[in-house]
Amino acid sequence: MNRLALHFRSKFLAGVLAAIPLGITIFVVVYIDAFTQRIFPLRYPLVGIAVGLVIIYFLGVFVTSLVGRHVLRLFDRVLGRLPGLRDFYRTWKQVVVTPDVDSGVFARVALIPDESGRVRLLGFTSGRPVPGSTDTLCVFVPNSPNPIAGRLYFVSRAACRFLNVPTREALKCVVSGGNFIPEGIGASLPHPGA
Repeated sequence: MNRLALHFRSKFLAGVLAAIPLGITIFVVVYIDAFTQRIFPLRYPLVGIAVGLVIIYFLGVFVTSLVGRHVLRLFDRVLGRLPGLRDFYRTWKQVVVTPDVDSGVFARVALIPDESGRVRLLGFTSGRPVPGSTDTLCVFVPNSPNPIAGRLYFVSRAACRFLNVPTREALKCVVSGGNFIPEGIGASLPHPGA
């Protein structure tokens, strides 16, 4: 029974993770079509999607303009100060919006040993040493499947095994609860007897 429950739970979680982006995409497409059909009485279904895409393009033109950047900064500042939403907004903005760059705590993926030294933890680090120590890195180890919460470790650089895995792939592994494992992780694990 335990094996069946574990199988059901892992498959259900994988289905949810696949359904969320699909459901959001379908919702946005249907919403944009219905919204544009109300504003512009169009006789053909799904023409609203084309109108919506044009509106999104012009929104992109606006937000990349000087005025648009100031409006986005103001919006960012307001959301960054709201209690309860602040941590959630900052984390997801860094995970979803910010491209993988060599800055921030999600810049590099690393495996670190746990307290026993027999188990490896998947974490994220900037790769820069903490001030005052040239050999110590700050590594964030997120909880699974909620990467917003986690623990912060100060680990020697020698104990960190940096992975050649994109941040987004490693985050998929965390969010999926291990149902998705990027190829670079298995190759970096220590082998028995090594």
